[in-house]
Amino acid sequence: MAVSNKAPGDGFRVIGTRPIRHDGLDKVTGRAKYGADYAFPGMLYGKVLRSPHAHARIKSVNYEKALKQPGVLAVITGADFPEPSSEFVAIVGDYKVNARHLSLNAMARDKVLYDGHPVAAVAAISPHIAEEALGLIEVEYEPLPAVMTLDDAMRPDAPILLPELREKRLASRTDGGQVNNPDRPTNIAAHISLGRGDVAAAFSAADFVIEREFRTSAVHQGYIEPLNAVAAYNADGHVTIYCSTQSHFRVQRLTACLLAMEEGRIRVVAAEIGGGFGGKTTVYLEPLAVLLSKRTGRPVKMVMTRSEVLRASGPTSGTLIKAKVGATRQGQITAAEVWMAYEAGAFPGSPFSAAAMTTLAPYNIENLKIDAFDVVLNRPKVAAYRAPGAPSSAFACESVIDELAEKCGIDPLDFRIMNGAHEGTPQPAGPKYKRIGFLETCEALRNSEHYHSKLTGPNRGRGLASGFWFNAGNQSSAIVNIHTDGTVSVVTGSVDIGGSRASMAMVAAEVLGCDINDVRPLVGDTDCIGFTDGTGGSRVTVATGLAVYEAAHDALRQLKERAARLLESKPEEIEFDSGTFASKNGGGQLTLRQLAGKLARTGGPVVGRASLDATSAIGNTFATVCVDVEVDPDTGKVQILRCTIALDAGRALHPSYVEGQAQGGVAQGIGWALSEEYVYDQKGILRNAALLDYRMPTCLDVPLIEALVVEVPNPNHPLGIRGVGEVAIIPPMAAVANAIYRAIGVRMTELPMSPPRVLKALLEKAGNVESQAAAAD
Repeated sequence: MAVSNKAPGDGFRVIGTRPIRHDGLDKVTGRAKYGADYAFPGMLYGKVLRSPHAHARIKSVNYEKALKQPGVLAVITGADFPEPSSEFVAIVGDYKVNARHLSLNAMARDKVLYDGHPVAAVAAISPHIAEEALGLIEVEYEPLPAVMTLDDAMRPDAPILLPELREKRLASRTDGGQVNNPDRPTNIAAHISLGRGDVAAAFSAADFVIEREFRTSAVHQGYIEPLNAVAAYNADGHVTIYCSTQSHFRVQRLTACLLAMEEGRIRVVAAEIGGGFGGKTTVYLEPLAVLLSKRTGRPVKMVMTRSEVLRASGPTSGTLIKAKVGATRQGQITAAEVWMAYEAGAFPGSPFSAAAMTTLAPYNIENLKIDAFDVVLNRPKVAAYRAPGAPSSAFACESVIDELAEKCGIDPLDFRIMNGAHEGTPQPAGPKYKRIGFLETCEALRNSEHYHSKLTGPNRGRGLASGFWFNAGNQSSAIVNIHTDGTVSVVTGSVDIGGSRASMAMVAAEVLGCDINDVRPLVGDTDCIGFTDGTGGSRVTVATGLAVYEAAHDALRQLKERAARLLESKPEEIEFDSGTFASKNGGGQLTLRQLAGKLARTGGPVVGRASLDATSAIGNTFATVCVDVEVDPDTGKVQILRCTIALDAGRALHPSYVEGQAQGGVAQGIGWALSEEYVYDQKGILRNAALLDYRMPTCLDVPLIEALVVEVPNPNHPLGIRGVGEVAIIPPMAAVANAIYRAIGVRMTELPMSPPRVLKALLEKAGNVESQAAAAD
């Protein structure tokens, strides 16, 4: 059950209500068009030949037999790609990517760097013929040693993936030594260091110090709709791409870069999207489909299989994290030190910097040192996944925080409140928080029925954890059209993943005083709307919502001018309230619908516009999760009994969507905590490349999740909104781990906490008890 504690008396008419989503009917009836639904006359089908090796040199590629196969019209390899400048750096998801590396990831050249790396692509008259043609392509490989773990990748004598990565570019050595790095190759792509205060002295002043090492496995975003793209290259040099993406403008920009095309010659239409969670923020098939379409002169459709999605599209990083935190006997945290390494996959660009900026962010810690490393290894290039970087670091640090609270003899929630961040507290990266709601999430949880309920029975435990996400702003555009019947259309450039169409309609309806059902929200393609950054970083409701807010006010300003002409008044004499324009001098009044019918004779159509950078409108978000578990001591299976999340939404524009985001994030966090992981064999081949083996949680694994929506308005936004899409996934893993400890007395330090790992920990605990008993005898 979801519960909203929405603050009363906020003065809004539409915001805070729960209208039915505008695109709901199309989606439940099947009319909505997803990427794989597009079809065109003469369309061809593309398939990709992928590497069977984790690391190998490509000695030759011979596709003559494939090209002679009846029904095959084109074959492309890395030789068909232009060589992009390595100086160009694109923003992909929440981190930067070198365009040369992005191109090499789209299609291998001299080497393959992971199992599933594209080597060639075929276009044929049917997907079956294309699939058969892949088997006729002859590739000669020279296998090379595969580097599959962070420990192996960071060894000084490790096999090198990318010779251009050099130690001299790093800020310091991995052992924290002086900056005097030699010019030699490395698998460590980048390093970030954050710190303040005197950490060593503060640890000396601590009565208790907890130090642990944690590991997390790579996990996939698990979107249900596979990656897809349809490209139609025209004779005039223009191309249209239809694809499932979180950012059609990014697809336009990256495809143009990888194929040395002008952006203006590429039009991208964002299809409906069957899930993304950060994983659809880059390009995989789009450049290949464009090249094949250009080569054949016909539209080309490409759709990944589930195996391809898991093998060759970005999961999130596996990690190695060492966390050390000290506190006084009274429960005051004195110092913290965190060392973390993040898997980037075959090319640089893990969310290591976001991890450094978010870990321990819920707490006021005067003495702090954080080091984070971006490490390449023979796995697929990672992509963003819901609060990229933060869940893994929170798993480590929130586990240590919980253990430290126990050491001090303080309730874990009270310990968090005692040390909690508030307005004026510096973030790990330095800037001080403005008005935030972390303590309010803790209080909401403390006042909840769940937290006060009794948990009885053997092998049961209750755990909690907190999380922080900074949220993104970036660029957005919006157009608000006033139609002659008084209805309104809202056009934005933000792909709708979590209900943003309804949210944008609500903002426009609030400003213009009209009924929510009189507003039609639309997502424009790259030729129809101004540049808009991707749907990610919890930015859409904040940033695109602000663009709609300003565009609606622009339309309202024009409407007041038109009303002034009809009411024989000055624009400044026109008052507007609840959809009605009235003259202060008693000249009468007009409803929006009445005024809209007279626009033609007062100056023509009214169109409100806004384009902005919403960086200054960002509001940080916090969440705290409480979870009850039961552990089967015979099998190690962990069952989630109950779960509650308290989340600060700033102001809940559509409370149902906020609750849904909270519940979805927690469900994914539970999967990450208990069952999801990439499993590679000794040769670097993915062994669980199917959803039968890559186990995401089902309704049998997740209980009804209670969502407590806290509203501490964002002072940077006119509507008080904060982004909420990502923060919910951050605390669950640590909360589950802390609950397991209270159930069976074992601290889990590796994800997933699957039955074999939990059972092993129980057996080790039993062995230690027996050893201690024997020693006592």
